[in-house]
Amino acid sequence: MTRATYWRRRALGLALLVAAAGAVVALAGALPVGERGQGARAQAPPPSPPPPELPRGGRRVLPHFRIVAFYGAPQDVELGALGIGTPAQAARRLERVARWYRRLGRPVLPAMELLAVVADADAGSDGLYSTRQTTTVVRRYLKAARRAKALLILDIQPGHRDFWREAHALRRWLREPDVSLALDPEWHTPGAVPGRVIGSVDAREVNAISFWLDALVRRRNLPQKLLLVHRFTEGMIRGRLKARDHVAVTVNVDGFGHRAIKRAKYEHFAHARGGLYDGFKLFFKEDTDIFKPHDVARLHPRPDVVVYE
Repeated sequence: MTRATYWRRRALGLALLVAAAGAVVALAGALPVGERGQGARAQAPPPSPPPPELPRGGRRVLPHFRIVAFYGAPQDVELGALGIGTPAQAARRLERVARWYRRLGRPVLPAMELLAVVADADAGSDGLYSTRQTTTVVRRYLKAARRAKALLILDIQPGHRDFWREAHALRRWLREPDVSLALDPEWHTPGAVPGRVIGSVDAREVNAISFWLDALVRRRNLPQKLLLVHRFTEGMIRGRLKARDHVAVTVNVDGFGHRAIKRAKYEHFAHARGGLYDGFKLFFKEDTDIFKPHDVARLHPRPDVVVYE
C-alpha cells in the first residue's frame, strides 16, 4: 500500500466516523428530554388543570360567604325581584343590595334564584300544574350571573311533579361549578291546586337529592353546592334533613308579614348547630317595614343566606 493510498483510506474512515457520530446526536435530539441517553423512559404527563372555583373565588360556599339572592322568573313581575327588567338589570340591582351585607363580617356572594319550574293554578296539557323554563331562559340567566360573578340557583316549584325527577332534569346545569339548587315545598301539592293549599315534602326525598348532589360534586371535582329548602310551617318539611360534606343544606325561612312574626318564625326554624345552614327570606312588597341589613345582623343565628322576592 502506498503512502498516498493509506492517507486516503484514513481520511475516508474519519469522515464515516464523524457522519455516524452526527447521526447519533441528531437521533438523541429528536427524543424527548427524559429519554436522551436513558433508554425508553416514559414522557412526564402535562400538569392537571386547577379545579374549578366559585364565581368570586374559593371552593366552599358556606360558611365562607354570605349569600344574598334575588328570587323570581321573567314570566311575571309578581313572581319576584329577579324577573323585573332584564337579567342584566336585575343583576345590577342585586349587586347594590348585596353591597350592604359586606359589613356583616363575611365576603358576599350574590346569587340569582331563578324559578326553573314554576307552579301553575292551571293543570296544563300534562295535568302537572307546573311549567319548566326553556333552555334559552336558563342560559340567559346563567350568562347574566356569570357576568356579575354570581351564583345561579335553580328553584323547583313542582306542582304535581316530584322534586327528585325535576332535580335530575336539571343535571346538565348542575354539572356547572356556579349553579346550585333550591326546593320550594309550598308549591308541591299532589292531589290539589298550587296556591289553594300549602304543600310539603318528605325529608327523605330532600336527603336523597342532597346525597345525589354530593356525589355529583365529588365525581366531577366541583365546588361545594348550595341546596336551599324553603320553609314557613312546621309540616312543610316532614322529618329530619341531613348535612352533607359537599352540599351546604340550608333551610330558608320563608313567609311574609310583620317583623315580630318573621323574627319569631326564623328563630324557631333556624339551626344554630347540626351541620345545616340558615336562610332568611324578605319580600320587597309584602313585608311590613322590611328588615334592613343591620336588622338582619341582629337575628340569632345570623343568616348564612338572605333571599329577596
